[in-house]
Amino acid sequence: MAENEVVRITAKLSPIPTKCTFEVDRVLFADGSAYFNDAAGSEGSSVPAALFALSGVKQVVINGAVVTVTQDGTAQWAVLAKECGAAIRQAIWSGVPAVKAGFVSEIPADEQIRAKVQKILDFEINPAVASHGGFIELVEVAGDTIKLKMGGGCHGCSSSSATLYQGVAKSIQEKVPEVKTVVDVTDHSTGANPYFH
Repeated sequence: MAENEVVRITAKLSPIPTKCTFEVDRVLFADGSAYFNDAAGSEGSSVPAALFALSGVKQVVINGAVVTVTQDGTAQWAVLAKECGAAIRQAIWSGVPAVKAGFVSEIPADEQIRAKVQKILDFEINPAVASHGGFIELVEVAGDTIKLKMGGGCHGCSSSSATLYQGVAKSIQEKVPEVKTVVDVTDHSTGANPYFH
């Protein structure tokens, strides 16, 4: 693919400070979500390999034409987002598949659950709680249990427990029935409005 071909990419910051999504003008992976945790796992897949070459990138998820990048919190998105856009563009121009063939079959069950839950958080739950200045982050998936952490306005909020267990957990379990248990790992005693429960 020629390097002069125009590839349009739109970056959108997530309510979660460590995440940013990049909407590309073409489908990069059509078979659900491709989830990458490290550079080793991205071998043969041009887009995640290019992104992991950047300092601070710790996770990449590709779903259709959307690339979600999670960083370790050390970089400024004003700089890193431009680098990510350039890396995605270079990867597309390279002609190497964005995600290598047969990738889906290699995703462990926990990662499939993680990808489903993350999609609900990114596109449904976090946009809603962002209106209250908060966000909810997926910390861990272990079998049928997920651990969530609340931040921003949700951190230390006295109604956060009701939000999590009556709203968020219910919504996730309806859409991802594999999830049986939702655990809040937030230390609410350290929030802006600390409370003890």
